Amino acid sequence: MKLLFVHQNFPGQYRHLAARMAAAGHQVTCLGDKGNVRPQDAPPNLTVMSYPTPAGATRGIHHYLTGFEAAVRRGQSVLRAAMELNRMGFVPDVICAHPGWGEALFLKDVFPKAKLLAYLEFYYNTRGSDVGFDPEFPSSLDDIFRIRIKNTVLLHGLQAMDWGVTPTQWQARQLPADFLPRVTTVHDGVDTRLVRPDPAAQLTVRPEGAAEPLTFRPGDEVITFVNRNLEPYRGFHTFMRALPDLLRRRPQAHVVIIGGDDVSYGTRPKEHPHYRAQYLAEVGDRLDLSRVHFLGKVPYGTFLAALQVSAVHVYLTYPFVLSWSLMEAMAAGCLVVASNTPPVREVVRDGRNGLLVDFFSAEGLAATVAAALENPDRLARLRGRARETIIGRYDLESVCLPQQMRLIEDLADGRLPSRRAPKG
Repeated sequence: MKLLFVHQNFPGQYRHLAARMAAAGHQVTCLGDKGNVRPQDAPPNLTVMSYPTPAGATRGIHHYLTGFEAAVRRGQSVLRAAMELNRMGFVPDVICAHPGWGEALFLKDVFPKAKLLAYLEFYYNTRGSDVGFDPEFPSSLDDIFRIRIKNTVLLHGLQAMDWGVTPTQWQARQLPADFLPRVTTVHDGVDTRLVRPDPAAQLTVRPEGAAEPLTFRPGDEVITFVNRNLEPYRGFHTFMRALPDLLRRRPQAHVVIIGGDDVSYGTRPKEHPHYRAQYLAEVGDRLDLSRVHFLGKVPYGTFLAALQVSAVHVYLTYPFVLSWSLMEAMAAGCLVVASNTPPVREVVRDGRNGLLVDFFSAEGLAATVAAALENPDRLARLRGRARETIIGRYDLESVCLPQQMRLIEDLADGRLPSRRAPKG
């Protein structure tokens, strides 16, 4: 079988699947943005190619259309690369592509007989999900209209696909109902052999201004919080506002915060360079900053060590795409305190494999985390059940990769895939 994987930041969500399909003997070619992909780092048996980084939108264009024009330009750049593949004689049986940035717009025009499997990460809605969720950051009518147009590229992707795959049932429910009969829910998967509890784990940090570093180990009173970037979409404002009360309640606790200062979702702060500065300005004078450790963006090994030494891991999110970090924290056996929001409730059951709190309540978050730190032995069963949840439903090797591979094989062979992958 010939497979084409397309992702502007390849491998992205295809890291494990592309390599596994190549290892199974299939001919696998991958396309990504020249500015992002590193062919020399590709797994064996993969052919990794790049397309030229496209220009962005025309300056001065209507702001509703900037994303759409940029997506069309990206789609054209991918189109030219696909035409070259076609000229070289590579005609895929199945194309796996993320349509969110426009890469899948014209692929079926180049390869009309190929089956297009679209990775459906998020379809935007103006009600019932992230938009308008947080009253501190209200959405204007202009925002709502812009978001409606933002879905234009995704609608083209939905129309062009032969089938779609989405990681969670909640993400599937955000899609227009007309397309759901052609969508399967399969998570990307967590490597639970790598991400696991480790009683010998260590995490070393150097407090600002301190002469000596600190090393944390399992059993230490460490609270962890992880985002790609520290921002309100992932509850950073609620977490920061909880810290003064939490650190007062737990005078021996330390807080480890991992994440950058950019903005992945939503808008940038208006009066500060980033949200870390904004919320430190708000609560910093009530914090013992020698116990709050901002590590920034860290290597994966450091992130994993932080989870393995964590006494309580806090995960907060708007109704939005569920972070890999939550699943990895559960796989590492963390005691998770998470927001009681719809995507989280699909994975975390309050009092069974974690604890749920009101996203907006800093007081409730501080009280829940403090109580969890007070009673670690009583809540140890939650840690075990958290890992059991990931192994049973989201394990990379035993659950998710077999389902993903079967989905591709069904499409290639003309079989109708199952709409919902079976639970482990």
